[in-house]
Amino acid sequence: MTDEDAVSPGPGPDPAAMRKQYRAEGLSEAELAATPVEQFARWFRDAAVEAHLFEPNAMVVSTADAEGRPGSRTVLLKHFDEQGFVFYTNYDSRKARDLAENPHVSLLFPWHPMARQVIVRGVARRTGRDETAAYFRTRPHGSQLGAWASAQSSVIASRAGLDASYAELAARYPEGEQVPVPPHWGGFRVAPESVEFWQGRLNRLHDRLRYVAETDGSWRVERLSP
Repeated sequence: MTDEDAVSPGPGPDPAAMRKQYRAEGLSEAELAATPVEQFARWFRDAAVEAHLFEPNAMVVSTADAEGRPGSRTVLLKHFDEQGFVFYTNYDSRKARDLAENPHVSLLFPWHPMARQVIVRGVARRTGRDETAAYFRTRPHGSQLGAWASAQSSVIASRAGLDASYAELAARYPEGEQVPVPPHWGGFRVAPESVEFWQGRLNRLHDRLRYVAETDGSWRVERLSP
């Protein structure tokens, strides 16, 4: 294709002209908590309670299949502690199939209004069925039915078929009746191997502090160039 053949996008905003100066206050090593999960808890509270961000628990989950082909999607974090970060999904979904072949995963929390990001790299393992069932019981009734109705990531003929499947389930399990936990649905816990805290600074000279797991269970902190 020549330049003459290129299709013009037409009038509209130019992404190359979009730029914003980030906050001046930074992040120093002296401020960091002893563990990345404790530091994440501080920043998560800032995002949820102080900044009131929309769905601060939304994270981009990136996986790769056995051939190394990547995939990313947004998933909601549902629990975190020193053992890792937990999310739930259909075990037949593409992300779950990727993790069965390659358990290494990256999580990205894009808290853009605060000029902050958190990047977690680690290994994903399925949660136990008791833990999965306990969380499933806390889901809204409609979401419980949706876990049964959707064959996640598979090709379907139409939206009408999906809606019909949901309607059939709603008739079988009306509001107030317990919905069984789908055997093909459950959680993944990502045990972190490294956690980077990214704070936007002026002139694109951002602060990037990364915790890296040591073999003795401690954490090493290193500063990355922006």
